[in-house]
Amino acid sequence: MKATRIGIDLAKRVFQAHGVDRDERPVLRRRLNRDSWIDDLVAAVAPGSEIGMEACTGAHHWARALQRYGFTVKLIAPQFVKPYVKGNKNDANDAEAICEAMSRKSMHFVAVKTIEQQDIQAMHRVRTQLVEARTAKANQIRGLVAEYGLIAPKSLAQLRAALPVWLEDAGNGLTADFRWLLHDLWRDLQVLDERIDVLSRKIELLARSNPVAKRLMQLRGVGPMTATALLAMVGDGAQFENGRQMSASLGITPGQHSSGGKERLLGITKRGNSYLRSLLIHGARAVLRQAKTKDDRLSRWVTVLAQRRHPNVAAVALANKTVRIAWAMLRTGSDYEPVRATG
Repeated sequence: MKATRIGIDLAKRVFQAHGVDRDERPVLRRRLNRDSWIDDLVAAVAPGSEIGMEACTGAHHWARALQRYGFTVKLIAPQFVKPYVKGNKNDANDAEAICEAMSRKSMHFVAVKTIEQQDIQAMHRVRTQLVEARTAKANQIRGLVAEYGLIAPKSLAQLRAALPVWLEDAGNGLTADFRWLLHDLWRDLQVLDERIDVLSRKIELLARSNPVAKRLMQLRGVGPMTATALLAMVGDGAQFENGRQMSASLGITPGQHSSGGKERLLGITKRGNSYLRSLLIHGARAVLRQAKTKDDRLSRWVTVLAQRRHPNVAAVALANKTVRIAWAMLRTGSDYEPVRATG
């Protein structure tokens, strides 16, 4: 009997497989070499079998490769696999746990990303790292010049303007050695600015040329960054049954601590992609600032909510609503309809 459901524990060189047949009997326990593991798997399992893997590094690449052979691939978040690990942690037990977890009908799976989605995601991650590096470089400059009695402005734009002034001012007490060092730091900051600008323009161009991203940008508070980040993470949104599930996956819905029939709602869970969540909430804040001057139903709703509760609560609620509308647009292929975006 060939295996019909297989769990694969991924690694760098050697993969571990655990498979069961239609009667749930273990029929495959094997270590597979990276160079030939797919061919070995094709020979050992039934055509069209289900193959599960943890959603870790390289999982989307291998999932696409397996799909080309006609397999049904299911990716599972590692935290959902851990409860099924029996005994000590090792490759064999991990593969068996993956095989067991993927059999649960209530299990939540991760959608397999396309190459295009991973390209967009890579751009966002590189840009985020460059922004963090620029912030670190600016803070380093502030700390160093403070040792020479110079107070750096808080704004990054003002710091850029202050650097050439410090370098040209012969009476500010800076030594020749430190001026040379400060000039190099200034150049480092300029290089980071240039690289961030190039990536920002690339992402904006991609958003303008992608029809799905263009439709998402019809939403209030959603620009090129948010639209492309949404596209990279959720694709067409088919992995979610409704908009609330998509919002919950981003951690924008309230957490619960309920027992004995008493419901207690907490703050937002902050699960999922923190980068995309921050983009959505910052976009909602921008909408909230302008809502006072508008008279449409959505603006009136969020303005009243901000007055009744707190602006932060209103911003998160608006971000939640934006995600739900975005899911509906992705699933139906429709444009944004402001009339239906009510409170």
